[in-house]
Amino acid sequence: MRILFIGDIVGSPGRQAVERYLPRVQDVVQADIVIANGENVADGRGITPNLAEWLFDHGIDFITMGNHVWDHPKIFDFIDQEKRLVRPANFRLAPGQGYALCSVGGRQLAIVNVLGRAFMGEWDDPLAVLSAVLEEIADQATWIVVDVHAETTSEKQALAWYFDGRVSAVVGTHTHVQTADERILPGGTGYITDVGMTGPFNGIIGMKKEPILHKMITHLPARFEVADGDCQFSAAIIDCEDENGRCAAIRRVFITPDHPWPDGATFERP
Repeated sequence: MRILFIGDIVGSPGRQAVERYLPRVQDVVQADIVIANGENVADGRGITPNLAEWLFDHGIDFITMGNHVWDHPKIFDFIDQEKRLVRPANFRLAPGQGYALCSVGGRQLAIVNVLGRAFMGEWDDPLAVLSAVLEEIADQATWIVVDVHAETTSEKQALAWYFDGRVSAVVGTHTHVQTADERILPGGTGYITDVGMTGPFNGIIGMKKEPILHKMITHLPARFEVADGDCQFSAAIIDCEDENGRCAAIRRVFITPDHPWPDGATFERP
């Protein structure tokens, strides 16, 4: 089982990166399923039904979300109908679903999304909520991938260690900066603190530099806008064993103007 997980897609540059790079990556990687965090796809904040459909039409099978999931009101009704959109499970009273199940090769994959609480907000406890989800799907899913949309590295690591051996992979999103700490924990759970961002290459976590720097210097309010120009594509390739769902390999993909997709790249399955 091979999963391609694409990091936070930001605005129109993120969509351009998906359109440009995803077909090339898939030609080599041949992932069985493609998941992406899409909570910033609409001008850097939230997602709309049309943009969700655009992502599905361009090769993404499931979309996970985050703290900006409700920034566009049109998503409220759509998310109840569209089972390929996965909102944070610890938004328990909100519309939509906190996990999705899909069949791959006769077995079930579960995709779960949770929000961190450190510097993020007073959501329901992600440890308790994810534990309840795992109990609910215990007899249904062979593979389980968890998107932890959180601010701090320590909270993401703590959650991964807590669920080591109970899920196939824990991947972090939200900070928009890819980390180089991909590994397989002792219990067989693949982990990376942050998959990174798919979007503007020359901004500050996807936003134009000038308003951010102005605010830092003057402490005056500033409107942040999605940067333009060159794009980057960040993702993780997760290989899982078919028999027990454990992670067999986890590898980063990071494509930028400075680090283009290498000619002759291969990603053999373990």
